[in-house]
Amino acid sequence: MSAIAMPAGRVWGAYLKEARYESTRMLRTPAFGVPFLVLPIAIYLFVVLVAGKALLDPKVALYFFTGFSAFGVMGPGMFGFGMAVAMERQEGVLTLKRALPMPPAAYLLGKMLMAALFATMITMTLIVGGALLGHVHLSAGRYLIFAVSNILGSLPFCAIGLFVGVRATGQSAPAIVNLLYVPMFLIADLWFPLPPSAKWLSLISPVYYLRELTLAAAGLADRVPAYVCAAVLAALTIMLTSLAVRRLARVG
Repeated sequence: MSAIAMPAGRVWGAYLKEARYESTRMLRTPAFGVPFLVLPIAIYLFVVLVAGKALLDPKVALYFFTGFSAFGVMGPGMFGFGMAVAMERQEGVLTLKRALPMPPAAYLLGKMLMAALFATMITMTLIVGGALLGHVHLSAGRYLIFAVSNILGSLPFCAIGLFVGVRATGQSAPAIVNLLYVPMFLIADLWFPLPPSAKWLSLISPVYYLRELTLAAAGLADRVPAYVCAAVLAALTIMLTSLAVRRLARVG
């Protein structure tokens, strides 16, 4: 007997429902939602108050603004995928979802849209904080390009988290994600310049390329062209997602 294809409307409905349930679950988890939604804007506003007149320089203001924006969107993807996928694999949730009559891609797409939702909320709060207190003055078009770049920039960190989640256990995943997360933004040259002899370290951090991309989106060209940054982030996303999906299909 040939399989009956599900209507396209029901397929998209399944994707959206999975994304809604995943987003609701994470928003209702204080240990996940509060740190990633509150800490970036709270730390940014604290730095704005401390920096004071230094932010009157438009270039300095943009450096801090884009740095905190990149820092803000990397967390939901890495932790939302890394720890959640590892735990759900270990507890059999992923096996259960495979048995349900839902599109195979709905599980990963739901988590990806959850991370994008968090990235959108983080980006919007930082834009409001930057415009009102951070001396960030961009045109509406520049703000839009910046926001889209920053939100899409969360995808490589989803891929990193997914790659960890399909290989680590539920107990080891938090430690592994933290071991990647903290050094990744520390070496990215976001807020405090690295010594000249260590500048090359920033080139191995995806956070650095996201910050360079959003700087270009905000109209401030820096060391690496925007198309190079976009290509690096896209290649990383595709490579790690492909490896992770292949392992999920083979091992589970």
